[in-house]
Amino acid sequence: MKFLVVDDSATMRRIVVNSLQRIGFTNCVEASDGVEALARFDSSIGFVITDWNMPNMSGTELVQALRQREDGRTVPVLMITARSVREDIITALEAGVNNYIVKPFTPQVLKEKIEGLIVTTAA
Repeated sequence: MKFLVVDDSATMRRIVVNSLQRIGFTNCVEASDGVEALARFDSSIGFVITDWNMPNMSGTELVQALRQREDGRTVPVLMITARSVREDIITALEAGVNNYIVKPFTPQVLKEKIEGLIVTTAA
């Protein structure tokens, strides 16, 4: 499965990609914001992991744009962000995010969320 990892922090993208590799997902494409992510997104992407706070286009705006595309309507989206307020989580879910992780996170939590979404979206 090919992952699109979107975060304006190169360090955070590296952490996410390294965590994905540790749990067995090695095919990753990176983007530094939502605009770049939309440009890199195609039907080969099977999973999107995005931050919320980014310049040019936020994670929620990215998800809304993906959900309007034929090839982005059903792709699982996991948001990893420092925003932990209940209202923010609700906003993200309403935008089309499938699940949510608050930073910091462990590879085990990432694995559980991904596996849960793969099972859910395959059903």
